[in-house]
Amino acid sequence: MEFILLGFSEVPNLQGFLFGIFVIIYVSILTGNGLIIVVTKFDPALQTPMYFFLGNFSFLEICYTSVTLPRMLADLWIQRRNIFLSTCAIQLGFFLIFGCTERFLLAVMAYDHYVAICRPLYYPLIMNYKMCVQLVIGSWISAISVQAGLTYEIFSLPFCGSNKLNHVFCDVPPLVKLTCGDNLFNEFPVYVNAVLFGMVPSLLILVSYIKIITTILKLPSATGRSKAFSTCSSHLIVIGLFFGSATIAYLLPKSKESGGTDKILSLFYTTVTPLFNP
Repeated sequence: MEFILLGFSEVPNLQGFLFGIFVIIYVSILTGNGLIIVVTKFDPALQTPMYFFLGNFSFLEICYTSVTLPRMLADLWIQRRNIFLSTCAIQLGFFLIFGCTERFLLAVMAYDHYVAICRPLYYPLIMNYKMCVQLVIGSWISAISVQAGLTYEIFSLPFCGSNKLNHVFCDVPPLVKLTCGDNLFNEFPVYVNAVLFGMVPSLLILVSYIKIITTILKLPSATGRSKAFSTCSSHLIVIGLFFGSATIAYLLPKSKESGGTDKILSLFYTTVTPLFNP
């Protein structure tokens, strides 16, 4: 009926310190991303597709972080680590939906950069407001339909043995470890999901940036090359942090002793990336 989130229970003397650190991180994420949403919404000079996508991405970062960090802070403060099975399923469902939508939106932003740099004369026609809205809605619908199914499939599996979840929130790898039967068979849908909805956006981003870099190198002006690279650099850093840590966490073979590594990696893609985004 419930799990026990072990979190950072192995370092009881650092609970107060960790609580303070994560409060600062959470407030910084809310403030930084919230300011981006406000500025991109109300500044007339920023009513372009790039800032439209950036505002939506910042909203996603706030939602994505708010699924896990408040619960983590509560566990550190009151030292009550029990979480009902239904609550865990809801947390995992929203976490996967927001995370998958982010991946799609990062690919959309890469496509926006590609059109702006490689096909500048067609940019206003291709990336009109209607197209931007459709791309964002498509990202949400694709993520909701698939990740809701994955969440249902995971919680349809029987859990046996220990109810101690060696993690800071309900995530796929530690949950699959607690399922009965062949873990490799139970992990198969997770690997398929990670490949399809992790690798496919990654490949789209890679193809977009290969074309972008090829075009930039052909620019005659050094100033033009510098401006184009600076436009893409921050996006590439966010992609590297988010995709790198998430891919390692979901695709590396799991062992009973990998809980500590999983926790560190999960903190990267749930707190570090949203913190650096602004």
